[in-house]
Amino acid sequence: MISGSREHLEQCLARIQRHDATLRGMITTMAASARAEADAADAAALRGDWLGPLHGVTVSLKDVIDTAGVRTTAGAQFFTEHVPTRDAEIVTRLKRAGAVIVGKVNLHEFAYGGTTQNPFFGSCRNPWDPERIPGGSSGGSGAATAAEYATISLGTDTAGSGRVPAALNGLACLRPTTGRISNRGVFPCSPAYDTISPMAYRVADVARAYGALAGYDAEDPVSVDAPVDDPLGPLHAPLAGMRIGLPRRYFFEDVDGDILAGTKAAAFVLEKLGARLVECDIPGAEDAKDYFEKIFHPDAAHVHRERLRNDPGKFGRDTLERLNQMGLGPSAADYAASLRRQEWFTRQLQEVFAGVDAVFSPGCGTVAPRIADSAQTTTTTRRLTRFCYVWSFAKLPVLAVPCGLTGAGMPFGFAIAGPPWQEARLLRIGAAFQRATDWHTRRPALLST
Repeated sequence: MISGSREHLEQCLARIQRHDATLRGMITTMAASARAEADAADAAALRGDWLGPLHGVTVSLKDVIDTAGVRTTAGAQFFTEHVPTRDAEIVTRLKRAGAVIVGKVNLHEFAYGGTTQNPFFGSCRNPWDPERIPGGSSGGSGAATAAEYATISLGTDTAGSGRVPAALNGLACLRPTTGRISNRGVFPCSPAYDTISPMAYRVADVARAYGALAGYDAEDPVSVDAPVDDPLGPLHAPLAGMRIGLPRRYFFEDVDGDILAGTKAAAFVLEKLGARLVECDIPGAEDAKDYFEKIFHPDAAHVHRERLRNDPGKFGRDTLERLNQMGLGPSAADYAASLRRQEWFTRQLQEVFAGVDAVFSPGCGTVAPRIADSAQTTTTTRRLTRFCYVWSFAKLPVLAVPCGLTGAGMPFGFAIAGPPWQEARLLRIGAAFQRATDWHTRRPALLST
């Protein structure tokens, strides 16, 4: 008799079998090892043992995360047959926490774009409407989680690569403070800004994943040795006295009507739960994107410098164009000026967070675009990440939370950003919102077929 973790896993594998020819969310399904892990979790439960905070929980991994003995492609032709010999540090931590790893999911090539229309592993589609993109670059993580291939998926987030798929697929997602979760064994985009971003329908599941993954790794040069607050203990704490900032400018401009109304309604839910809404200004938010792009695109070009020099024909067209134009285009002086701007901007945000505990905004200004309208990767990515770049530039933690459906039935969400290392505070706010609402219980119609 199949029970517990194994039963749940088989349901996940059945959904992959049923839907992935359409969604193209998976690159490699790890059914055999996942069954062994699920059976081990069930056997431990029968003995009365608990393997950890992710005991028997299904998890999928963005395919930039190394898995020993299982290919890790980075969504690129260069690595179609690349098989690591060592797990990434976060995979080691997942296994230690009792997780069941279902497989490796699709992404924008080299995690460098917002559409996940991958020329080598298939154009990933949004489960809420397969004619639309799932966002990116962690689009496979968003699609796989929304289609319930796994309870949790790990994406990455440099400029919004986790938060955008979360918003477009009706999910919660945490972008931790840069340096909070180890990147060792994760293929880089911009090493100084990259971070793992767990996503799930429920904030509580995101918190469980974050709790299992967070913490210093001495072998990761970007990892920071800072205390980690318990993310689970405060989840049920009230919001009384919490000061939530509502930006006066930029974040609520050029936003689709349904999203504007829905996110404002979500802010009022938080107010009813005891939070105090405070108008605030975010100096420099409107041009953070321009400065940030002059850092992270050259960083990406540096990551790929040998491939660009020796074998450019192996890149997909849009990735090659963006690396050449946006990665190799800015000058050294542009890069230096952007670093100085980042220092200034970080100081401005310190002053902002002296007056508020968190800052609230729409996650994206629009719902998932149609695939037919997303051929221009740069245009689509910039449109979707407009609010994300601000917090990435300062390396701050941000939580995405689903908060509505448009009249056309497409999901959207809000984002709540905080000071460095205050992930537990953001998770507390998101969990309170989900206790008072049911948006996280909504599922794509595809799952009823």
